[in-house]
Amino acid sequence: MAASPFSGVLQLTDLDDFIGPSQDCIKPLKVEKKPGKSTAKIRIEDDGNYFQVDQDGGSQKLEKAKITLNDCLACSGCITSAESVLITQQSHEELFKVLQANKTSGSAPQKLVVVSVSPQSRASLAARFELPPLDTAKKLTAFFKRLGVHFVFDTTFSRNFSLLESQREFVRRFQRRAEDQRALPMLAAACPGWICYAEKTHGSFIIPHLSTARSPQQVMGALVKDHLAKLQHLTPDQIYHLTVMPCYDKKLEASRTDFFDQEHQTREVDCVITTGEVLKLLDHEGVALTDVEPAPLDSMFSSVSGEQLLGHSGGGSGGYLEHIYKYAAKELFGIQVEDVHYKPLKNKDFQEVTLEKDGQILLHFALAYGFRNIQNLMQKLKRGKSPYHYVEVMACPSGCLNGGGQIRAEGEPSKDLLQQVDRLYGSVRCQKPETDRAVEELYDQWLGGPDSEQAQKALHTQYHAVEKANAGFNIKW
Repeated sequence: MAASPFSGVLQLTDLDDFIGPSQDCIKPLKVEKKPGKSTAKIRIEDDGNYFQVDQDGGSQKLEKAKITLNDCLACSGCITSAESVLITQQSHEELFKVLQANKTSGSAPQKLVVVSVSPQSRASLAARFELPPLDTAKKLTAFFKRLGVHFVFDTTFSRNFSLLESQREFVRRFQRRAEDQRALPMLAAACPGWICYAEKTHGSFIIPHLSTARSPQQVMGALVKDHLAKLQHLTPDQIYHLTVMPCYDKKLEASRTDFFDQEHQTREVDCVITTGEVLKLLDHEGVALTDVEPAPLDSMFSSVSGEQLLGHSGGGSGGYLEHIYKYAAKELFGIQVEDVHYKPLKNKDFQEVTLEKDGQILLHFALAYGFRNIQNLMQKLKRGKSPYHYVEVMACPSGCLNGGGQIRAEGEPSKDLLQQVDRLYGSVRCQKPETDRAVEELYDQWLGGPDSEQAQKALHTQYHAVEKANAGFNIKW
C-alpha cells in the first residue's frame, strides 16, 4: 500500500484526506429471495456487472440497489464521504431536469430556482479562467440566469450569521465553563467531513464540544426556503435551491434529516454541486466563463457594496477562529485586538493563537486542518491534555480553498494554483459581520431578534452519535 498522509490509526486501503468522487464504498445489489433451500452464487463479470448463478447453471443479471446520502450518513464504514454510490439527487444533471421541467411546464406552476455560490468556489473559478473575483461573480450570475435560474446569491452573506452565532455561542460557553466542563473547548462545525467523522468515530464524547451554529450553506438554506419563500408568496417546496461548494461532503450536509422540512417535504438545500461540476455545466453548454457577458449581481442575500464584493478576514475556511477570538477578547476581557498572530506548531495546518495579559493566558485558540492534525487533537482531548478554548477544525489540508471539489491544477504545481486561489479569495474587501446592516435588519424582520426561538431554529442545529456497524472493513480507529 502506498504511503498515506493519514496517521497510522486512520488508514483504510489507499485513502487520503480526500475520498475521491469516483471511489465506491460498496457495490449494493438487489437479490430476490426465492422459496426453498437452494443456494446460489454471485459471479462478477469483467465489466463490473453481477450475475446470480443458480444450481442448475442458469444465471440472472442482478440489479444494483440505490443508496441515498442518508444511508451514507448512517454508515460507519468510512471517514469522510465523497462516494459516488449512485448519488441520484446531488448532481448537475438534476439542475438541468428542474430547468427543463420549468420550460415545458406550460400552465403548471414552475419552481423558483435559486443558486447560492460559495466564495471559495468563486475563487477557484477565478483562478481557472484568470478573472478577477467580481468579474467571475458577474459572469457566473449571467451564466446561471441564461440557463433559467431566477436568483444567484453569495454564501458570504449567510456566513455573517454563522460567524455572529459562533461568536455569541463561544462567549456563553466560556462564561459557564466552571459549571460545565464539556462546554470547552468549542470546536468549529462548519465542515461536514469533520462532522461525519466526529459523529461516527467519537460520538457522545465529542458532540458536546461541537458548535451548534449552522454552516453558511445551511443558513442560506433556511434563508431561501423560509424568508425568501415568504417574500415570494411561495411554499418552501415551490423553490429549488442549489449550492456551489468547494467539497463533496457538502452534499452529505444538505442531506441531513435535520435540514429537511417535514411539513412541506423538502430539503433546505435541494442539490449541491462542486466547483469542478460547474466546469461540467459550462462544457455541457459549450461555453467558457470568459466568453459569458457579465450580469448585475443580485443584491438580496449577497455581500456586495456598490461594485465591490465583500468577504471576511481570517483565511479561506471562513475566519471562524479570528472572528471569535477578536469578539471574545473584547466581550470577556475588554481587550481590542486588531491583528491575530498565529504560531505554527508541527505544520502549517496546526497553529495556535493566544491572548495574554500580565503573563497569564486568557484565551488559547488553535486551527487544525486535515485528519492527521484532527486525530492528534482528538488524542489530546481524550487524555485531558488539550489546552484550547476553541479550535477551528477542517477536514481538508489547507482548509476549504483546497476542498476536494475544487478545480485541480493542469500543467502546473498544485501548490502554485492553491496560492493563486488564496490570493484571489483574499483580494476582496473584508467586512465585519457586526457591521452588515442587512444582516442586522434580517435578525429583526426574519427572526424576531437574535435571542428568539426562530433564530435558534433557523441558525443552529444538532448532532447525533452514529453506532458503529460491522462494515466489512478491517478498520482500526
